[in-house]
Amino acid sequence: MQVFQPIRHARTADEVAHQIEALILEGVLRVGEQLPGERELAHETGVSRPIVREALKSLEARGIVESRHGEGTFVADIIGTIFTPQISGLLASHRKATFDYLEYRREVEGVTARLAAMRATPADRELLGELIARMTAAFEANDFETEALIDVEFHSLIGEIAHNLVLLHTLRSCYRLLSEGVFQNRLRLYQAPGGRDLLYRQHRAIADAILAGDGDRAMEASRKHLDFVMEATRELEMREERERISSLRLAQREELPNRARARKQA
Repeated sequence: MQVFQPIRHARTADEVAHQIEALILEGVLRVGEQLPGERELAHETGVSRPIVREALKSLEARGIVESRHGEGTFVADIIGTIFTPQISGLLASHRKATFDYLEYRREVEGVTARLAAMRATPADRELLGELIARMTAAFEANDFETEALIDVEFHSLIGEIAHNLVLLHTLRSCYRLLSEGVFQNRLRLYQAPGGRDLLYRQHRAIADAILAGDGDRAMEASRKHLDFVMEATRELEMREERERISSLRLAQREELPNRARARKQA
């Protein structure tokens, strides 16, 4: 199916820009993806190249796309601007923010999963099935890093399948923080005893409910998953704190004889 559609009424730069904006909003065009060249865009939309050029200049002036010399035009990183670097830094340095973040995700993702189950199209189900197949392959291969990457992709896809533009982009901004490690190292969850099995089963439960069109079950599975993530994160933090204190105690005990000898020699 052709992504860009012929413009049938007012063949103006504004109409071309509006179509590109809609594709970005709907999650069809993603951050960093390259747009077709002027000639191809003109052909697909049925307008002249000067009109396409004017539309792209308008979008670039507003920071929606960016032109790279010798490469072409790309979708700009407009998602990252929702959380500024300053806010991201503050969130990363305050422990409470981690659990506020997970609490927010629990509520919003539950609703998102429910909408996804109710609104999924055949194409959505095909994409979800393909992603689950890749997740299963990574799980069976004990590939922690790939599993963690697919984890973010999985939750992002559910945001797309919900077909709600505001949910889609607010969740993408949240997952950007996750992928950048602002709140937690996802690999820790996968490497924790039993963590991989539980996470895989939870993701499968969410996907199965969405594929079955069962909104209530999808919401329940999503919230159970985030409940587990919150509890596991809390336990990991407590364990690391215990290990930190134990290491300090051990270092202190090992250092005592050295200090005693130093005092005698003095």
